[in-house]
Amino acid sequence: MDRIDGRKWDQLRPVKITAGFVDYAEGSVLIECGHTKVLCCASVEQGAPRHVPEGTGWVTAEYSMLPRANRERSRRDISKLKLSPRSAEIQRLIGRSLRAAVDLEALGDHTITIDCDVLQGDGGTRTASVTGGFIALALACRKMVEEGWIAESPIRRCVAAVSAGIVGDAPMLDLCYEEDSHAMVDLNCIMDGEGRLIEIQGTGEGRSFTIEEQRELVDLCAGGIRQLIAKQKEILGGRL
Repeated sequence: MDRIDGRKWDQLRPVKITAGFVDYAEGSVLIECGHTKVLCCASVEQGAPRHVPEGTGWVTAEYSMLPRANRERSRRDISKLKLSPRSAEIQRLIGRSLRAAVDLEALGDHTITIDCDVLQGDGGTRTASVTGGFIALALACRKMVEEGWIAESPIRRCVAAVSAGIVGDAPMLDLCYEEDSHAMVDLNCIMDGEGRLIEIQGTGEGRSFTIEEQRELVDLCAGGIRQLIAKQKEILGGRL
């Protein structure tokens, strides 16, 4: 089956990552995956939430889509006086994924918040947020070491994410919006740099899918994630 942008079935969209996009954040990245663009900023604060053991840090995330990130204007969450269920679910996913990269004891009594703001959405905004958010997190931790806030970086492994799906009975990697909107199966996959799974979100849209199909999609994602982690390491100069 031909893809609308001419890619092969197992090919990522073009990925562009610009580090240091914002001057004031401890770590920042603009990540572009095809036409999807997400600004990820990491902010460091002293202290951790009450539920965190004493002397241990915390990593959390917030996610939002700008009103014209999509083809039609959406209302800001603040105008609705509450976070949309979709945004709440996605930011919990991002937070869980990025905490898997960090030794929270080594982070010490600090909280790092990763703000992921979608400037333009064309599918894969949550996976781009995880991939870009990790780089922003790593840059913030590097700055903490350089400025003497902590003795060593608490980053222990890379984390990246990508989507895959079944469109017209054909498996495809890294779905754009048009493909995602017609997908019979949609799966988001988060892995670390050693190829270990952190989280999978899979949904059948109009039909169920088999364990074998899930494995095929996960294997497809694994190949894409290896490429994304290579890009992360390139941006970070090979140092976490």
